[in-house]
Amino acid sequence: MGDIARQAPEKDTGEDIYQYLLERITNLENRNLELREQFRQMESEKRYIETQKIRYERELRKLKSEIEQLRSPPLVIGTVTDVIDNSRVIVRSSAGPRFLVRTSQLIDPDLLKPGVRCTLNQQSLAIVDVLPTSYDAQIYGMELVDSPEETYENIGGLEAQIEEVREAVELPLTKPHLFEKVGISPPKGVLLHGPPGTGKTLLARAVAHHTNAHFLRVVGSELVQKYIGEGARLVRELFDLAKQKSPSIIFIDEIDAIGAHRNDSTTSGDREVQRTLMQLLAEMDGFENRGDVKIIAATNRIDILDRALLRPGRFDRMIAIPLPDHQGSSPS
Repeated sequence: MGDIARQAPEKDTGEDIYQYLLERITNLENRNLELREQFRQMESEKRYIETQKIRYERELRKLKSEIEQLRSPPLVIGTVTDVIDNSRVIVRSSAGPRFLVRTSQLIDPDLLKPGVRCTLNQQSLAIVDVLPTSYDAQIYGMELVDSPEETYENIGGLEAQIEEVREAVELPLTKPHLFEKVGISPPKGVLLHGPPGTGKTLLARAVAHHTNAHFLRVVGSELVQKYIGEGARLVRELFDLAKQKSPSIIFIDEIDAIGAHRNDSTTSGDREVQRTLMQLLAEMDGFENRGDVKIIAATNRIDILDRALLRPGRFDRMIAIPLPDHQGSSPS
């Protein structure tokens, strides 16, 4: 009141003093509102800063963890050869010798199977982690990521052949319950044969377009390798990848490059081609079930294919793709 009295005029009446005090109260209320608004803004900034602090602390912990990992010694890569129990496993290191090692409690015992790759601690050789299955880069290049644009409508003059392929490949993948209801096994493979340029590859690409299955395309000559066992390994990895990504379709173009009649040739190249063919025969109709993996092959030399390749159980359907007639070759 002392300040108000000093600021008020000396000769003002009571009404003037009342107006002065009223204005003063209004100013103080406005100031109070401004301070409240500033307080809310500061509270909001405080919450934002705390959020940023938490984010930076999390990022700092992540960077520290990465630094610790970079400082840690490298791990040894090994392969599981035998499983003794849930805590003891026999592994073969990349250097060659085999060891009986223990596994971490953080690793699922079901993941440890013979042939699985794993990482080992350099000092204790204990299994630290299980690595995913690795395939040759050439195998990954065989998988079509984008669906082909060709459809059955782009193929002229092959209505009967298209219907056969759809029944043998597309129908078992899209409606398997129909075969289960009837109690029959769907065809495992389809061989398309005919003169060059009749649309065999185009028909296979149309099948890939109309199904949601993964499509792996390989030319027979790609499986012919220089070193012993390399071609058979590619065939094995190709089918392993197809099983992993099932339902899937494997299309082998120009299969006659590896599927010709076996003979008594003594050259190393011919023997390697025969090894690749035997691996292909084993994968197509071996002891292990292929699951939802269908095979389409194409050739223009069916006369030179090995008999074991043509028997039922491997290629259950052999569809001839002839040259189009006048109606099929004429533009629509």
